[in-house]
Amino acid sequence: MKTILKLEYLHRKPDNYKTILKYLMLHDGCTIPEISKHIGISVPTTTKIITNLMSKGFVVSKGKRDQTHGRLPTVYGLSTDSGYFLGIDPSYDSLAMALCDFSGNIVFEKNKIPFQLENTQQCLDTLLDLVNEYIGSLDIQKESILHASMNVSGRVNPFTGVSYSIFDFLNQPLAKYISDQIGIPTCIENDTRAMTFGEYLVGCCKSAKNVLFVNASWGIAIGIIVGGKIYYGKSGFSGEFGHVKAYDNEVLCRCGKKGCLETEVSGMALLRETVKNVLKGKRSILSDKVLKENKELTLSDVLYAIQKEDTLCIETLQKIADQLGRNLAGMINIFNPDMLIIGGDLSQTGDYITQPVQMAIKKYSLNIVNEDSEVVTSTLRERAGVVGACMVARYQVVRD
Repeated sequence: MKTILKLEYLHRKPDNYKTILKYLMLHDGCTIPEISKHIGISVPTTTKIITNLMSKGFVVSKGKRDQTHGRLPTVYGLSTDSGYFLGIDPSYDSLAMALCDFSGNIVFEKNKIPFQLENTQQCLDTLLDLVNEYIGSLDIQKESILHASMNVSGRVNPFTGVSYSIFDFLNQPLAKYISDQIGIPTCIENDTRAMTFGEYLVGCCKSAKNVLFVNASWGIAIGIIVGGKIYYGKSGFSGEFGHVKAYDNEVLCRCGKKGCLETEVSGMALLRETVKNVLKGKRSILSDKVLKENKELTLSDVLYAIQKEDTLCIETLQKIADQLGRNLAGMINIFNPDMLIIGGDLSQTGDYITQPVQMAIKKYSLNIVNEDSEVVTSTLRERAGVVGACMVARYQVVRD
């Protein structure tokens, strides 16, 4: 069945069809009674829908489930080859792209593609050239890619496809422009929210339904899952944690204001404070690069030094992590989440960031509340963005 016909078939069907597919995206390998119970429709109706979805190639039988008594029930899941989804994740110094199948398995992934993100038409053209080159390299027909999604940092309205922070110079929604240029229906999503969705579906969330994901990278933001659903806010602008007024300083934030949280708690702040400490004469394995070679440090340099157990960089990171934990304590009190995940570039440091965050949360939040919340490091790490973009693209097929 051709891709366009598959999508039209779903669009013509009642919402129950999408609801069942959505449930199977989150719970692969379910029996008909389980599906019926959880989505609130009768077993006969569920059976009919499953049969129809199987006839169109969306759903397949995954065999019998072992049990100690009675007839062995048949379990159902999504077909792997019913369609594919493209994830695009540009960052400030590289590009990642991946393809997942209908079941959510990543089947082809390419990371660390040389790319420099700038808010220019030339950069956008270069980006889309790389995307089209990637699509052409795939060992599948382009027509089998049902949807694509691109991550965008900053303010994004995923419902209208408009970006307000990067590539905001177009006279049409960014999502439509990308769709026209690559020939695949495309949406855009805030990068932190995409990372959150990826971690929730295929990362460390397990059975957690209320989750805060902290994207601690060059800036800082949070993704919010409430009751198993991504929280967007009215226009998709939720999660701008880094732009909360937190300090009386003179550090100018990227948003144009002063005193934002990310001016003191972010990868940007980690790099600034590391350079400042080195220039003051504090010793680090990075000292020669700054003082003798007169080279500019990057955030990657600092993260590498932490991996090499550089004391100065570790101490600088831990001061920032303590400040992060203090501010997250308030979020713990407000949301009372099952899990708080530390992701983004700084999550590469593992316990060096997680443990100070945990201690500060315990110190500055209510004990009865923080005891409910597990604080962990992202399991997807640097792949969270591109994996999340694939999951966002896949979700468009069943989105309300």
